[in-house]
Amino acid sequence: MISAITEYLEELKESFAPTVARAEDEEEGGEEEGGDNEGGDNEGGDNEGGDDEEEDEDEDEDEDEDEEEEAGDPLDTLKAECSNTAEGKELTHHFMECVERVHKAEEQPGYEDAEYKEDCVEEFFHLTHYVDNCAAPRLFSKLK
Repeated sequence: MISAITEYLEELKESFAPTVARAEDEEEGGEEEGGDNEGGDNEGGDNEGGDDEEEDEDEDEDEDEDEEEEAGDPLDTLKAECSNTAEGKELTHHFMECVERVHKAEEQPGYEDAEYKEDCVEEFFHLTHYVDNCAAPRLFSKLK
């Protein structure tokens, strides 16, 4: 049930947040193009020195990412705990019922022409409001 909520939240996030390419991806693409267009010897020397430094930085970033992954995000665990409380389960249930109603309504013929189309924004906000208010005090006590 929680996985369905997280999938829905990810879909909402993707629909509102713009997709941004990471700088690492652009650099890799630039290196490939640079291999096609061979320039003077000076350019090749500059790139080689920069590559060594970039590799060192990449290794440092990889180590940092590994440490962060091992520690895990305490907010995620607290939100999961709050979702499993009695009130959290009730709000999750209401939200999931709404999602099912919306999906069934979307499958009905003539949905596109319907005057009123239900969405689950209210249920979503109630759920996230509760989970955030439940997790926040405990999160800040752990961070201190």
